[in-house]
Amino acid sequence: MKINPTRAAKALALFILLVALDLFTKSAAVNALKGGKRIPLIPGVLEFYYIQNRGAAFGMFQNGTFILSLVSLAALVVLVLVYLKVPDGRKYLPLRLVLIFIAAGAAGNLYDRITLKYVRDFIYFSLIDFPVFNVADIYVTCSVFILAFLIFFRYKEEDLQFISSQEQDRAQHSAEDR
Repeated sequence: MKINPTRAAKALALFILLVALDLFTKSAAVNALKGGKRIPLIPGVLEFYYIQNRGAAFGMFQNGTFILSLVSLAALVVLVLVYLKVPDGRKYLPLRLVLIFIAAGAAGNLYDRITLKYVRDFIYFSLIDFPVFNVADIYVTCSVFILAFLIFFRYKEEDLQFISSQEQDRAQHSAEDR
């Protein structure tokens, strides 16, 4: 697997920017919403409301911080490994971007779990009583939907052979050794 240094540097910069934005919004939410304050953005529809989420999505796995941290860490490793296998070129740019956004979302919430033992959530759709979420959750949720769209409608099966193609890696390494 040959790594394109320019592509890797751009990916790392975007990843850091996205994680920083997530952590900044969480910190701002904590400061603005301490003590149970609610800030309506669209009254009766959308508001900022801070909670400490000690579980996963929709409140599942309450107090499962250690296991959720391990799952997030494993997901980050897999995302990086897949990202490194994605070929260069415009055709795969959407796939590379989606992987970066998912990784940034996982990293932002992992940071909270490791440092605080909970995740800071603050965006609430009161109209449908949707669980409170954060920017990292938006990265992951939207990116997973886009990833599904890409897999089902943009890329053909042969376009994604690089994911499981160990033969391609071996052939590339043997060509580099010559």
